[in-house]
Amino acid sequence: MTQFSDSAEKGYFKQDYSPKRRIEGVEIIELKRFNDDGGSMTELGRIDGGLHKQLPGFTVRQVNYSVLEPLAIKAFHMHRRQTDVWFVPPSDKILLVLADVRKGSPTEGMTMRFVLGDGNSRLVRIPPGVAHGCRNLRTASPSTIIYFVDVQFSVDEHCDEGRLPWDHFGAQIWEVERG
Repeated sequence: MTQFSDSAEKGYFKQDYSPKRRIEGVEIIELKRFNDDGGSMTELGRIDGGLHKQLPGFTVRQVNYSVLEPLAIKAFHMHRRQTDVWFVPPSDKILLVLADVRKGSPTEGMTMRFVLGDGNSRLVRIPPGVAHGCRNLRTASPSTIIYFVDVQFSVDEHCDEGRLPWDHFGAQIWEVERG
């Protein structure tokens, strides 16, 4: 067996590849991407009477398209009633940060970080009470988010969008993990 130098042995550790615990109610749905020599196509969902077939109980009321400039951070958004379902095209790369701020939730206070896009096609369901924000990890080009919501946006007294400061959970949460 190979021996390491004293300094390497001291700093040596094994990366944890076990599945990470998820915030209760957060779902990740892997999507099928169809490729051929002419390009690709990803089905984001089959909608029947407003109901999204891959997300039981989720009724689509609005579909939005958002663009983030290189390295931009948009955070944190929160809703009392609204569920968000996010999709980032495989050609883009966005860090999604989620934090459970629901009082009494089994995962209250838990945060999750993961990358959307970056060659993958998937949907992420974000339930009400889970603060969410994102950072474009691309340094030279914008990244795109397409998202479905079950509450239509309103600027009047029915507005369901609240905010927390971008660094509410610490500025380091946006940094690229090293190691």
